Amino acid sequence: MNNNNLHLWIEEYLFFPKPFQQFISYLLLPLTFVYMLIIFLKRAMAKQIDFGIPIISIGNIIVGGSGKTPVTIKLAKNYEKPCVILRGYGRKSKGLYVISQNGNILEDINISGDEAMLLAKSLTNATVIVSEDRKKAILKAKELGCKIIFLDDGFSKYDIKKFNILLRPKKEPTNIFCLPSGGYREPKGFYMHADIELKEGDDFERIITFKQNNQEIKNLPDKLVLLTAISKPTRLLEYLPKNTILESFPDHYDFSDEDIKNIKEKFEDFTFITTGKDLVKLDKYDFKDIILMDLDIRFSDKVEFFILDEYLQEFKE
Repeated sequence: MNNNNLHLWIEEYLFFPKPFQQFISYLLLPLTFVYMLIIFLKRAMAKQIDFGIPIISIGNIIVGGSGKTPVTIKLAKNYEKPCVILRGYGRKSKGLYVISQNGNILEDINISGDEAMLLAKSLTNATVIVSEDRKKAILKAKELGCKIIFLDDGFSKYDIKKFNILLRPKKEPTNIFCLPSGGYREPKGFYMHADIELKEGDDFERIITFKQNNQEIKNLPDKLVLLTAISKPTRLLEYLPKNTILESFPDHYDFSDEDIKNIKEKFEDFTFITTGKDLVKLDKYDFKDIILMDLDIRFSDKVEFFILDEYLQEFKE
């Protein structure tokens, strides 16, 4: 197995294991029980801090992507002076940075990481902060005059008083164990702790449009390569022609000049297609006519967002 495919093997092991992978999973169960004990103790011992500002966590309980970033973008656009706070995986910086303030981008992608830069470019009305310490970032957001906070991947921050939205994947993993035996970061039963649970395919769906040179296109070329460094990249193939070639890298991977040179030589006669999260990293490379899979979210009418409205109303009284 080459290094380029190792991340795909790991994701298969975590979510949809084959017999040999299941065997490894069972061997690691003692470690999983220790991990779960730590999770239960952390949750039981946490004392929640009320920051006096509405905080909405957009999270999931499995490893990797479930649509947190596009859902955050969709929701944050509806509010005045929102702030999005995230850890900033894949960035080359440490500590707290204000990536954008009221839509003005203040840092580059090396400081922000890919997700934070995508958020900053997508939310022209928002402030985006990266920080390993979410509590410090919340205080910074209040200092900057933000009125509502969206906490990316904040479900496991048990010591922060917040409104929890949990995203659930369209295809439930067949492996139901927590790490390291499976892909759950918290026990599957923790869905019960969500204020709103959103399942892809039932409560929301992804709407994909294809854009080339900032213009929407309807027909994709025959010779197409999907170049991406996101979690579970195979899920994108359902939106693309069957003969599309997948060239994937680990989540948040920082493409090197050598990577791009080799990829361009390998697929000289192909057109490349990528995601918004990847494009913020690929912008500096001269990809001729690269196609963007522009992602939007459509919520079902049955989603009970009135629960969120009631939570927000508490801060207006």
